[in-house]
Amino acid sequence: MSWESWVVETISRALAFGTPLLLATVGEIYAERSGVLNLGVEGMMLMGALTGFAVSMGSGNPWVGILIAGLVGGAFSLIHAFATITLRANQVVSGLALTMLGTGLSGVIGRAYEGFPLWSKLGRIDVPVLSKIPVLGPAVFENQSPMTYIAIGIAIIGWLVLFKTRIGISIRAVGEDPATADSLGISVPRVRYLCVMIGGVLAGVAGAYWSVAYRTAWSGGMTAGLGWIVIALTIFAFWNPLYGLVGAFFFAAMRVLSFRLQNWLPPELLKAMPYLLAILVLIVVSRGTLQKRMGAPSALALPYTRGED
Repeated sequence: MSWESWVVETISRALAFGTPLLLATVGEIYAERSGVLNLGVEGMMLMGALTGFAVSMGSGNPWVGILIAGLVGGAFSLIHAFATITLRANQVVSGLALTMLGTGLSGVIGRAYEGFPLWSKLGRIDVPVLSKIPVLGPAVFENQSPMTYIAIGIAIIGWLVLFKTRIGISIRAVGEDPATADSLGISVPRVRYLCVMIGGVLAGVAGAYWSVAYRTAWSGGMTAGLGWIVIALTIFAFWNPLYGLVGAFFFAAMRVLSFRLQNWLPPELLKAMPYLLAILVLIVVSRGTLQKRMGAPSALALPYTRGED
């Protein structure tokens, strides 16, 4: 294989693998920017993957499957929102419970769909003119899922809304100092519910992409730690959707390259990578000084009740 073919193949596969990571990371960034840590991303992605596959198989339209998967992910995230925002439960415990619930529920319901291929697959597209650019064209603009370009668009729009609009100012204010935001007339519960639901919708869509466009099949636990990678990417992106875009595809490229490194690195180490990253994230979240240095929202994982400091 020539170096040109090798580069094209690596970039193309990284874009495909990084798409669900990017979608879920943008959603988690919004949730955490509002002050809510959601460790239930893995569970929501699995529910989205199952829903997307089942609805696509039943309807014959993968876009319908992706849409319904997003709605299911959003509805599932409301469990976490109710527990942490309304009931003020511990966010780490609630998120872990959500992951266990999504993993178990999708595994039980999904048994009926295991072993069946998906006939109504999400097609791939070529971008006219741009696909003719040497090296970059075939790698980025040829034979890619439309969901990849949609994910990139969502990341850019997410950055614009978060940092260039009044809505974004409200979200960041709630995540930094909910008491002050409340005194200015911003509804802290409403903003947090909305952001957690955005995170759930995008996690559900990310899971559906995995089963409808990437794997085109369903199996229990098929996300295999992607949700934990998303949690890590959110921190490594400094809670910025544009950095999340770079981080998601960079990690995906490293993942693609890791398969070529199995002759030099133990495969057990490569498989353990998501969980090692998750442990690192939990350490960062639990250390206030590290949070401040990395630019984490000041009120991240802290419940808020009006009238209390």
